[in-house]
Amino acid sequence: MLAKATVTVDLAKVTGNTHRVVEALGGRGVYGVTKVTCGSPEVARAMLAGGAAGIADSRLENVECMREAGVDAEFWSLRAPALARAEEAVRLLDVSLESEIETVRALDVAARALGKRHRIVAMVDLGDLREGMLPADLPAFLDAAEGLPNIEVFGIGTSLTCYGAIVPDADNLGELVALTRSAEARLGRRLHVSGGMSSSLDALVDGILPERIDSLRIGESILLGVSTVTRDPILGLHTDAITVCAPVIECLVKPSMPRGTSAQDAFGQRPVFLDSGERRRAILAMGRQDVVPEGLVPVDPRVQVLGASSDHLVLDVHDLPEPPRLGDSIAFIPNYAATLAAFTSPYVEKRFVG
Repeated sequence: MLAKATVTVDLAKVTGNTHRVVEALGGRGVYGVTKVTCGSPEVARAMLAGGAAGIADSRLENVECMREAGVDAEFWSLRAPALARAEEAVRLLDVSLESEIETVRALDVAARALGKRHRIVAMVDLGDLREGMLPADLPAFLDAAEGLPNIEVFGIGTSLTCYGAIVPDADNLGELVALTRSAEARLGRRLHVSGGMSSSLDALVDGILPERIDSLRIGESILLGVSTVTRDPILGLHTDAITVCAPVIECLVKPSMPRGTSAQDAFGQRPVFLDSGERRRAILAMGRQDVVPEGLVPVDPRVQVLGASSDHLVLDVHDLPEPPRLGDSIAFIPNYAATLAAFTSPYVEKRFVG
């Protein structure tokens, strides 16, 4: 019997999904992205067991947690560090993704103080409008970074789909390869091509992922088993490696329409209700402070998520053959947003099996 909301990770399925992605990419590197799990050492180890070449995360706190837990891996940072954290970044990271030369200069100073040489991937914005310099600014960036004695320009990369929802295609991935070849000619050596994240797996499936791309940064597709372009299953991956459960704290038959004058709910919204007569409703000990209710798919399709306040999740369970009892748990498959919330909430217990 569950005492509280719980997010559970099947580590064997995470390892299996990682192995399948590595296999599908045919020799290209896979950097397992752990940020949605808040840098879980258990998840990082499962990805590495599946053949990931290293681990990537956005937060230095997460990388430090994994290193302190004994995770032995090459660590990439997906987000450029704040200037005030340059020393911490050089100490914790093997590679960071960079687009501002001022930040790279700060990393150079920190690397000199620590007696290290720090590797960077120069990030180029190819239309998604998140991080990355414009292509025209890449040559000047490379010239400046190449002149820093404690910095190694390791590669060229891009991010697609996460912010602007731009799909990796033959045009933008081809531009990435062309920019890399131009950079290689400029610097006189081969560079690593970091060809995006989970959304680039769709380009692989469609047969348009350029051979020149050396690695991808994969999180959501490994953990949730879906394409981040369509949210459909991809590559035959497990789609149930992560589940969210919570205990029933009330289960009563009630009208489906509220009674009284309607205004705004706790989040400033005006809810709309459908009159379905009297229905059995269950309340779970979980709410918007723990998950994104719209991102929960009940494992039993006869259960319907009606909505939530900050701490109560309301379900229609009328179509179940037997009503849930108090203390019973109801399980869901979460999408990315719901997974992120569940791992971030201190009120949700984290469990690892397999």
